[in-house]
Amino acid sequence: MQSFDVVIAGGGMVGLALACSLHGSGLRIAVLEHQPQQETPLTAEHSVRVSAINAASERLLQHIGVWDEITARRASPYAGMEVWDHDSFGRIAFRADDYGYAHLGHIIENPVLQQALWQRAASLSEVTMLAPAQLKSVAWGENEAFITLEDGRMLTARLVVGADGANSWLRRHADIPLTFWDYGHTALVATIRTEEPHQGVARQVFHGDGILAFLPFSDPHLCSIVWSLPPDDAARLAALDEAAFNRELAMQFDLRLGLCRVEGERHTFPLTGRYARSFAGHRLALIGDAAHTVHPLAGQGVNLGFMDAAELSAEIRRLQKQGKDFGQHLYLKRYERRRKHSAALMLAGMQGFRDLFAGQNPAKKLLRDLGLTLADSLPGVKPRLVRQAMGLNDLPDWLNPPA
Repeated sequence: MQSFDVVIAGGGMVGLALACSLHGSGLRIAVLEHQPQQETPLTAEHSVRVSAINAASERLLQHIGVWDEITARRASPYAGMEVWDHDSFGRIAFRADDYGYAHLGHIIENPVLQQALWQRAASLSEVTMLAPAQLKSVAWGENEAFITLEDGRMLTARLVVGADGANSWLRRHADIPLTFWDYGHTALVATIRTEEPHQGVARQVFHGDGILAFLPFSDPHLCSIVWSLPPDDAARLAALDEAAFNRELAMQFDLRLGLCRVEGERHTFPLTGRYARSFAGHRLALIGDAAHTVHPLAGQGVNLGFMDAAELSAEIRRLQKQGKDFGQHLYLKRYERRRKHSAALMLAGMQGFRDLFAGQNPAKKLLRDLGLTLADSLPGVKPRLVRQAMGLNDLPDWLNPPA
């Protein structure tokens, strides 16, 4: 029987960020991951799965000592954003330097984030990496949780953290109800070479039945795309030959970056919204996709998860310092209240935004065009949008620099 203070189920980006955030707390941490991590060298070909890491997540990654490793591998800063309505006049654009920032965020391939976080967590003396390891059962005792793994190993923990993804075994095992809905869209992702340079600007266009985002890599002619479409349309586009796909992509993007050429494979995955009724329970906390999943419209999914990790680590440290039992639900309620609020705001905002930009109803089209135009021109609106895009409104106190 191995005893730990915190056992994190899930060695993905968010679970690893939590493990690294607890470094120096004096707590014994274990990370359970069903697949052993293998170091794979970067290739010239970019991964199609990327994350738009905002300034808030960047601060967390700097604090836990992985940011330099990430940027040394491959990270692409972007300094501008542009959003418009296809075949209409609605448009908004802003640049970081107009508001005193060097950049708005970074486009980073998920394997780059994953490997840097894994290496950091594995190097920490307080963290035990158990991989491969798969949960078989968890019994919730009064003072600790008793964990049995599929291979027969047994562990105890004062707190078990579910960072085990959208189909969380821990969430189901704890009988936490889940609200979920089908967005009715499938995401198509690919790497695209463009005729015109992207100039470090992230671009997004709304058309009646879809949303198309171009996320810039450091190569001035290379972007990652996320194209949210009805499932039948996504399947049709994924099956097109390259020449036909390239033509349709350039047309739907209004030729903003000239002709486009897909490089490598195209992948699709369905989009589902999820919101756990509880983010915490007795000796249990949920973070990341185990607690919530959102539409990739604003690229905020992993950023929400990183802020869960930041908030939970701060709460565990605070309770530990005060001599309180951080595994009791009573003491986890503050974490739960703050993160449920942030996730609910994001989910509602993304759903409302998506509903507004869906379809070709003339009245709705006029409303959204006027809304974009006003947001682009009214004083005081864009600075708020910039802070929101950078995640600075959702930053835990301990990651805010002193005034």
